[in-house]
Amino acid sequence: MVDQRFLPSEFGHDVDRANPVEPGLSFYQQKKQVRRSIEQNCIPYTYICCNSIASWPYHDNTHPSDLPPPLHQLPIYADGAAKAYFVTGADIGKFTMKTVDDPRALNKSVHFRPAVNYHNMNELASLWEEKLGRTIPRVTVTEADLLALAAENRIPESIVASFTHDIFIKGCQSNFEIDGVSDVEASSLYPDETFQTVDRVFADFALNLQHES
Repeated sequence: MVDQRFLPSEFGHDVDRANPVEPGLSFYQQKKQVRRSIEQNCIPYTYICCNSIASWPYHDNTHPSDLPPPLHQLPIYADGAAKAYFVTGADIGKFTMKTVDDPRALNKSVHFRPAVNYHNMNELASLWEEKLGRTIPRVTVTEADLLALAAENRIPESIVASFTHDIFIKGCQSNFEIDGVSDVEASSLYPDETFQTVDRVFADFALNLQHES
């Protein structure tokens, strides 16, 4: 008999630990309800907490994998110090498929926390400038700016702004420890597998820009 397991379509950071402002909060409460229903009905599951897409973290609902980082000014959230984990789409797929029949991931949250891709906004900006070979003006997007955009309740932009606030102001991806009991980390499960780095992603963006010019 083939084991069956439910992986809810979340693919972001841990909705049970995140605490975004509205309208993101209501969005996550719906996801939490799905989790509780899974658990109450004893449905085998794995929750995938893959964190952020390995690219520039836009707050305006621009999908980060579609565009290179900005070329004319770099928005930095608050002081740019809050760190997050970044994972490519290909690696999200690769590591997710590894968990689907892995007994070590059964009824657990699997967190994608590659140490090589643990960056804050200032580090991302410097990395992008290095790939381009020039500096780019940095513009501060304040906490008040993000909260104001969230409060406009424009869907989906306001939801994305509330998530950006949770990640890059409140540090929701990194302000807790992995306990190894109900939560496991992908790198500890698969130590021989590597993650594609943000450095490589930014290098590819820069190379593509050179080809286009």
